Amino acid sequence: MLNSPVDIALIFGAALLLFGPKKLPEIGKALGQGIGNFKRSMMEAKDEVAHALKTDESTKNVPASPTSEPETQASAGTSDANR
Repeated sequence: MLNSPVDIALIFGAALLLFGPKKLPEIGKALGQGIGNFKRSMMEAKDEVAHALKTDESTKNVPASPTSEPETQASAGTSDANR
């Protein structure tokens, strides 16, 4: 893509001709802030996903409290004996 200093110089020269010397620093600043905001957002999203995974794993390790007792063999056998 940008393999040599000549390529970089051509792109910089074209930008200078298109935007002018006064507007170029403003564009560079805005571009830098945009990249910084994007990186910050990506890090926040990554941290949020890691926190969610950690929270999900910790809830899996908590033993569930039994709310209903399983059916026993004796109660199952009495229903068959009544037939």
